[in-house]
Amino acid sequence: MSAQAVYQIFLFFFVFSTALQLWLSLRQSRALLRHRAEVPRDFAAAVSLAEHQTAADYTLAKQRLSRWRIWFDALLLLVFTLGGGLNLLAAISAKLSDGLITQGVWLMVLFVLVSGLLSLPFDLYATFRLEARFGFNKMTPALFWKDFFKSLLIGVAFGLPLAATVLWLMAQMGDYWWLYTWFTWMGFNILMLAVYPLWIAPLFNKFTPMNNPAVKERVESLLARCGFKVQGLMVMDGSIRSSHGNAYFTGFGQSKRIVFFDTLLERLSPTEVEAVLAHELGHFKLKHVMKRIAWTFAASFFFLWLLGAVMDKPWFYAGLNVATPSTAMALILFFLVIPNFTFLLQPLLAIYSRKHEFEADRYASQHARADDLVSALTKLYKDNASTLTPDPLHSMFYDSHPPALARIGRLQANAR
Repeated sequence: MSAQAVYQIFLFFFVFSTALQLWLSLRQSRALLRHRAEVPRDFAAAVSLAEHQTAADYTLAKQRLSRWRIWFDALLLLVFTLGGGLNLLAAISAKLSDGLITQGVWLMVLFVLVSGLLSLPFDLYATFRLEARFGFNKMTPALFWKDFFKSLLIGVAFGLPLAATVLWLMAQMGDYWWLYTWFTWMGFNILMLAVYPLWIAPLFNKFTPMNNPAVKERVESLLARCGFKVQGLMVMDGSIRSSHGNAYFTGFGQSKRIVFFDTLLERLSPTEVEAVLAHELGHFKLKHVMKRIAWTFAASFFFLWLLGAVMDKPWFYAGLNVATPSTAMALILFFLVIPNFTFLLQPLLAIYSRKHEFEADRYASQHARADDLVSALTKLYKDNASTLTPDPLHSMFYDSHPPALARIGRLQANAR
C-alpha cells in the first residue's frame, strides 16, 4: 500500500464519520423540537408538559455542545496528523530525553496533556454552564479542580508505569509484542477492577454503609432470594457534584459491593430501589458484565494485532504526515485515527447493549414488581431530564439503553 492510498482512505473515512456524527446530532435536535409541544401519550399521566419540555431543552443544549465538540475533535485530529502536531511533540520529547522508552513516555505524556488541556474548556462549560443552567450541577470550582488534579496524579501513578511497560514490550518482545501487551492490558484492567472501589473511588467520594432500615431490609431480602453475596451496601455522596441519581455494582470477588447515590435514595421508595437493584442484579446473574469484559478483551486483541501488522510499514506514518516513526508514535497514531474507521460499528454495540438491558429488565420483573421498576424509571427519566422522544437513528448509534417508550412498554407487558 502507498502513502497516498493511506492518505486518501483516511481522508474519506474522516470526512464521512464527521459528517455522519453532525447529521445524526441535527436529526436528534429536529426530533426533539418536533415533539416538544406534546408529552407522549404513554407518559401523559406521569410527566407534565413542563417536565417534558425541560428534558427536550436540556437534550437540545447537550446536542449543540456535542456539535461544537465534533468540530473541535475533527480539527484537533487534523492538526495532530496532517498538520504536523505529532511531529512537533516528537521533536520536543527528543529534547527531553534520548532514551528510547523514556522518549516514548514523554511523547505519550505530551500528547495526553495537550489534548486534555485543549479539551478542558468543554468540560468547564458542560459543568458550570450547561448542567448548572438546568439545575443539575452541584460542583464548586474548587471541587472541580481538586478532582482534576487528583485524576492527574492517579493517571501518573498508574499510567506512566503501564506506558513504560508497553513500550518495553514493543521494543523487546519481537513480532509477538502485541500478544504480550494484550496480556499486560488484561491484567491491568483486572487489577483496576479490584483496586478502584477500595482505593480510588474513596479519593473522590464519601462512602457510608446504608442506614435506611426499610431500604436495607428489602435489598438484603432481594439478595438472599437471588443467591447473591456482596461485601457491603454503600451510599455515595453523589449530591456534592450533581443532582443526577444512579446505582451500580463495582469490583469483583471479595471487593464486590453495591453503591447507591444519595440522590437516588432520596427520590425512590424502598420498593422502587428494590426493583432498580433487581435490574442491576440481572446484569450479574445473566453474565452480562463478563460478556462485555470478554468482548472488550477480544476487541483489544484484534486492534493490537492490527497495530502490530502496520506499525513497521513506512506508508502508515507517511500517509498521515508523521515523519518520526517510533513505537510510542505508532500507539498514539493508531488509536487516534481508528475511531474514524469504527464509528459505523456503533449500532452493533448499541444493539448488543440494549439486548442486555431488556434481559435485565425481564430478570427484575421476575424478582421484583415490574410496576415498581416502571415507576422508578419514570421518576429517573423526569429527574435526569432524559428525553422521551429521541430520534430513532441517533438512538441506534448512541444509546446503550432502549428508548423510554420501548422499555416501559415491554415492562408493562411483563407486568400483565
